[in-house]
Amino acid sequence: MLDELQDENRIVLTGVGVAAPNGDSLEEYRSALLAGKSGVQPFETRYIKQPVLAGICHFDEFRYQKKKERRRGTRAGSVSIYCANEAIRDSGIDWENTRRDRVGVYLGITEHGNVETENEIFEIAQFDYDTKVWSHHHNPRTVANNPAGEVTLNLKITGPHLTVGAACAAGNAGFIHAVQMLRLKEVDLAIAGGVSESIHTFGIFASFASQGALAWHEDPAKACRPFDVNRNGIIVAEGGGICTLERLPDAIKRGAKIYGEIVGYAMNSDATDFVLPSASRQSECIALALDKAQLSADDIDIVSSHATATEQGDIEESRALKAAFGDRTTLAINNTKSFIGHAMGAAGALELLGNLPAFQDRIAHATINLDEQDPRCDLHQIVANRPRHMEKVEYILNNSFGMLGINSVLIVKKFPAEHGGVFE
Repeated sequence: MLDELQDENRIVLTGVGVAAPNGDSLEEYRSALLAGKSGVQPFETRYIKQPVLAGICHFDEFRYQKKKERRRGTRAGSVSIYCANEAIRDSGIDWENTRRDRVGVYLGITEHGNVETENEIFEIAQFDYDTKVWSHHHNPRTVANNPAGEVTLNLKITGPHLTVGAACAAGNAGFIHAVQMLRLKEVDLAIAGGVSESIHTFGIFASFASQGALAWHEDPAKACRPFDVNRNGIIVAEGGGICTLERLPDAIKRGAKIYGEIVGYAMNSDATDFVLPSASRQSECIALALDKAQLSADDIDIVSSHATATEQGDIEESRALKAAFGDRTTLAINNTKSFIGHAMGAAGALELLGNLPAFQDRIAHATINLDEQDPRCDLHQIVANRPRHMEKVEYILNNSFGMLGINSVLIVKKFPAEHGGVFE
């Protein structure tokens, strides 16, 4: 056992920061998921005549930023700064004595820069397109590395920083990149996960609306309906889920609390269509992650599904899950988007983090709004409307899939309490 604990290829989660539409901390977020509390609300956006529905965050932007810094930066940067600081604080790391050149920041995003570009074009149009009114902050606001870069500025980190553009697979991708950098000894501490400011660009709502894929319901809390035959599209959300990751020996040496161990991951590509997913490629991605973790499908206790409440997306993932896991009755499949909407680059991270406390309470949170399950999504393991008590929760598998056919899967294992595991 001692040799296993000294294995520097083992990577663990040691701090968590959350900004979700229904919670500003892991405790709040988890409580909302177990209570069936939605974070979807009406939201007004430019050029769309009627209010849309969106998952809106309410964290304190100025807990770790001054107003001047926030004005210069971006909403995605603000989400990132909040979550990164929360994760560091939660980790118990002696930040003042941490070598900042050995810290890396790896954040998944779906898109970045649209918000600022739309705002600047709107503003310049009010002045007959006079470029003198164009903000000199535009370039640093819109470069793709902005969210991670804003974290380094805020926390005085001099190690590497990257945003990982992976569409809606990006939350998992941020964690995966951090694992690889830690194993390569490029950094000693990674700040990783996913973030999104998507609700602040009208273009994303307009695009989904033009596809007939933007959800609506008189009761906003019931609008996002993954796997339900009466679903009518996506709810766009903002948010962030960021963790500190460390090599296991380092975490144990400093007496860190450990939320779980990343034991498997995989990414692949459909190579079939710009938007439409492929069940066969998704099931292959799941198989690759299981193989990397040296696990069988029977070892997984909870699958956090990606399902976006779009017809083809839900159906293809259901086929992939059926192919990967069969009809095993002890498996629980749940969905977090039904509570908060689709947080794009943050989706995978938030969905994983919402399930992590199941290692302790052995409860799989529900998929809400599942009143009439689509027969083409014939997964009897879906946890519908009420949380499910589990006999055990040792492994959680997190699915995240995105446009242009990018797929990501992450597997996290419960860590034993006697060696620092948070969850007994």
